[in-house]
Amino acid sequence: MARLNLLEETRFEKLPVTVYPNEETAAKKVARRISDLIIRKQKNGESAILGLATGATPVGVYKELVRIHKEEGLSFKNVITFNLDEYFPMKPTSPQSYVTFMKENLFNHIDINMANVHIPDGTLAIETIHGFCLEYEKKITSLGGLDLQILGIGRTGHIGFNEPGSAPNSGTRLVTLDDLTRRDASRDFGGKENVPTKAITMGIGTIFKAREIILMAWSLKKASIIKKAVEGEISSEVPATYLQLSENVEFILDQDAASDLTRFNTPWLVKDCIWDEQMVKKAVIWLANTLGKPILKLTEEDYNNHGMAQLATEKGPVYNINIHIFNKLQHTITGWPGGKGNADDSQRPERAVPDKKRVIIFSPHPDDDVISMGGTFIRLVDQGHDVHVAYQTSGNTAVWDDDALRFVEFARDFSKSISLDTQKLDELYLSMRNFLETKQPNQADTPEIQILKGLIRKGEAISGARFAGLTDEKIHFMSLPFYDRGKTSKNPVSEDDIKVTMDLLEKIKPHQIFAAGDFADPHGTHKVCFDILIQALERLKDKEWIKDCWLWLYRGAWHEFDTHEIQMAVPLSPQEVERKRFAIFKHQSQKDRPVFPGDDAREFWVRAEDRTRETAKAYDKLGLAEYEAMEAFVRWKF
Repeated sequence: MARLNLLEETRFEKLPVTVYPNEETAAKKVARRISDLIIRKQKNGESAILGLATGATPVGVYKELVRIHKEEGLSFKNVITFNLDEYFPMKPTSPQSYVTFMKENLFNHIDINMANVHIPDGTLAIETIHGFCLEYEKKITSLGGLDLQILGIGRTGHIGFNEPGSAPNSGTRLVTLDDLTRRDASRDFGGKENVPTKAITMGIGTIFKAREIILMAWSLKKASIIKKAVEGEISSEVPATYLQLSENVEFILDQDAASDLTRFNTPWLVKDCIWDEQMVKKAVIWLANTLGKPILKLTEEDYNNHGMAQLATEKGPVYNINIHIFNKLQHTITGWPGGKGNADDSQRPERAVPDKKRVIIFSPHPDDDVISMGGTFIRLVDQGHDVHVAYQTSGNTAVWDDDALRFVEFARDFSKSISLDTQKLDELYLSMRNFLETKQPNQADTPEIQILKGLIRKGEAISGARFAGLTDEKIHFMSLPFYDRGKTSKNPVSEDDIKVTMDLLEKIKPHQIFAAGDFADPHGTHKVCFDILIQALERLKDKEWIKDCWLWLYRGAWHEFDTHEIQMAVPLSPQEVERKRFAIFKHQSQKDRPVFPGDDAREFWVRAEDRTRETAKAYDKLGLAEYEAMEAFVRWKF
């Protein structure tokens, strides 16, 4: 019976999928399987032939393998490895090379014989690549083929660098990289223009020959492509779908990466559900959107024809369910994000008491506050709350070099115009120009340039916060140390980051905190900033003031909460949308074309307005009042 239930639950899935609670647990399971394979081969006097991957996904696996080597004595002397791919052209000593990646994350920390390590050569003359690729294939074949191939998956659905259009029988070859793949790599290279346009990759046919294939994926960023790869039709447009043809493949995911699969996203289509309040809300909104109907027009037939007969039976009649969910959504809408004093708050998302609240808006970068919740920010100030804004990082990596020089030129000219001595400023300016003229892609700026770029962002943030109505003493620059420890990769949270955050919280003792809950932020800064805040709150949990403190999450420029998740929706009038736009305009260094735009070519203010209008339209389509725009929030319990 249990097996039948599992088959029903996974009937949309066209290959085996195992889901773990989090990335750490999943990575340890994969590492243990690799370890067991190596040990089994050692006992038989055989070599273990491993196909290895690069990128963020396998880092946890390699970390655990290093731990097993150091703490449990696992030897890699019988291991022979073949890496999936390498950029072309690429020097092996380059920080972005996969040779560097593999050494830093695995090979430098274990006892593997480097003569047994094979990675495509990014320094070849182009006319010799074809021969090299044939030889790469022959080496694998001569060793009896790969025992185990581990894979990640790109957002184009590529495995290795087998981009859309790749053939299922393709071998190792030189390929042209998809534009999205290059955009995803842009931060590592200091801009998409510096990312190589080509790469050498094992082919899908080569991967298929492995006796065991494990594809790993973590985080919400991978959820949509995982659904296509697991449940979609086989297509050259999503090369990972070819893995459906293999009898030796398994997808290993964390809960976030699996979240779009039918059994997790719309479980009522494949199994009986426990119909708690959140599940009912999600299902009814899904049904209304699927049918293009307002909630109050859904019928019993609609429920029965779309996998929700159990809900209709257990909680019906369906019209009562519709009214209940409609009211729940209605009660998320409020023009009083800080609570409405002297009013019944039993049906409102925020408390009425205290009437005037102390509020901190945490902004990971110097513009997330106005981009993500600028309308709510302005309204909180207008309604008399004691609002503070805290900029968690300097954002100094996201300023164009020529903009930085322009500010120094202005300072020189202004100083000269009022007869100040500019000798030191002139020397600094020449030093900066000389550095920037020879600056390599992704090279860290000099300390002086980092300070300058940080001051540019700081000035813009002050201007935006003042426009929202704050006085200067309520504008805080935290400069969390983690951000400046490394330009391209953010270091883990440290004690100093938590201490800075605790000190500010203790100083203000807020009733309300707003923080970025956009964990799919492609640069990772939002998630690190959130983790720091949560650790600070955890350490302060015994303080008296924290018992009356609520934490609200907003989303950044990348995407919005799903409608069923929203717990507070703040409607904006056309005039408020315009005021928010002007606050965003204060961030001139981010206008027109920011340094790190992500996938979306639209300016941040356009993204912000489109997103909030789409949220308002989503409510309107469900049968609720029509507004110009809405900013959405979810409460985080701590």
